[in-house]
Amino acid sequence: MRGLLQEQHPDLADLPLRQVVGGWDNQQWRLGDDLAVRLPRTPRGPELLQKEYRWVPELAPRLPLPVPVPQRIGEPTEQFPHTWLVTTWVAGEPADRTPISDERAADTLAAFLRALHEEAPAGAPVSPGRGVPLRTLELGFEETLASIEVDDAVRKIWAEAVAAPEWTGPPVWLHGDLHPANVVVADGTLAGVIDFGDLSHGDPATDLAAAWILLPDGAAERFFDAYAVADEATITRARGCAVGKALALISIGDAGDKGLPGGKPIWGPAGRRTLDRLL
Repeated sequence: MRGLLQEQHPDLADLPLRQVVGGWDNQQWRLGDDLAVRLPRTPRGPELLQKEYRWVPELAPRLPLPVPVPQRIGEPTEQFPHTWLVTTWVAGEPADRTPISDERAADTLAAFLRALHEEAPAGAPVSPGRGVPLRTLELGFEETLASIEVDDAVRKIWAEAVAAPEWTGPPVWLHGDLHPANVVVADGTLAGVIDFGDLSHGDPATDLAAAWILLPDGAAERFFDAYAVADEATITRARGCAVGKALALISIGDAGDKGLPGGKPIWGPAGRRTLDRLL
């Protein structure tokens, strides 16, 4: 890592550097007090970093929480043949390790999403499965259920969401992947939002699912009161999106419990807490 900095950004190369645990598509290092370096480790990682480099600086100024704003881009070389990024560092503990405990985080999350959920411009990025009609995701939902035992009430939530009226408003900006590993916590409340690799646009229900995924028990109603502009159909679709994300977290957690590659044991409990809140 330091060799890449010395080659392309020598003014940063002498800053303290330490690896940070976590990350899915990217491995992260903290660089000095205020910066982070992200190196892709999945095939789609470089493309996601390029997307962040293009769009996050435009969105960040209007967002009321810290986000990792790209500062420098690293070009592919023989030493490391992929794009990489230097971003601002967002302080706090990931919520998959330190869950949000203060229900006032509902107001903070609502304010963040109200600010983010503006109409996206032509050419805004897309991300598979984000912001799309839930009926297009039914096959994947059933495939996930094949390996996870859930109550019939969970299936009912999903069925009601698929049957709800689809989003007919303009496509809005979406974070696209709001789950506990992609937000940070300080003093029990939401302190920052990270990893915009799935930045996309479409139905806001995709992000509103975070009311059950991130917030403590009983805080969803407060969240939707603060968000203020979600109608009943949107809330119903958001519940379905939350079920889908919960099952994905449980699946990844189960893989971790079995020692399989890519598994993260601490994600399973987060998924099951989400289902408990929905029920």
